[in-house]
Amino acid sequence: MPLTPRLRKVALTAHVTASVGWLGAVLAFLALGVAGLTSQNPQTVQGAYLVMELTGWAILVPLSLASLLTGLVCSLGSTWGLFRHYWVLFKLAINVVATTVLVLYMQTLAYLADVSAHTTIFSPGEVGGLRSPSPTLHAVAALLLLLVATTLAIYKPRGMTRYGQRRQQQRRALARSLQRSHSAN
Repeated sequence: MPLTPRLRKVALTAHVTASVGWLGAVLAFLALGVAGLTSQNPQTVQGAYLVMELTGWAILVPLSLASLLTGLVCSLGSTWGLFRHYWVLFKLAINVVATTVLVLYMQTLAYLADVSAHTTIFSPGEVGGLRSPSPTLHAVAALLLLLVATTLAIYKPRGMTRYGQRRQQQRRALARSLQRSHSAN
């Protein structure tokens, strides 16, 4: 069910906005993860984990879900379709995996933020117990996945699925049939 050109532009604008926002939020999250991992200032380390949890729930999760939803609308409402081209399927898989991992990882972030909020640190030497490379590693992985998805969206590599090939053949057969019937009249 194709969208009108105007609705397609609205859906695409919403998708690009959500996806770019998600990418930017991951970069900010990465900066917080690095600060939490490397800072010698106890308040910076504690604050980084508290802000990462807030960023996760208030920004990352909503943007990832918005990107997924708007991506589905864009693909289902355009000639690209959801199951016709491999690059669309790969983008969908990336989004579903990244969103699922993010939502599951929020439990770990909640734990890190809770420990951070309830730990009293008096000297930089005591910060080590709070540090975790996990947020930084997850942010790097998310960044790579989102960059791959962005690259797929821009380059749109060729390659139709079997379903896409069948649909294309059906369309061509219908077009030939209509052309023959118009020629006969």
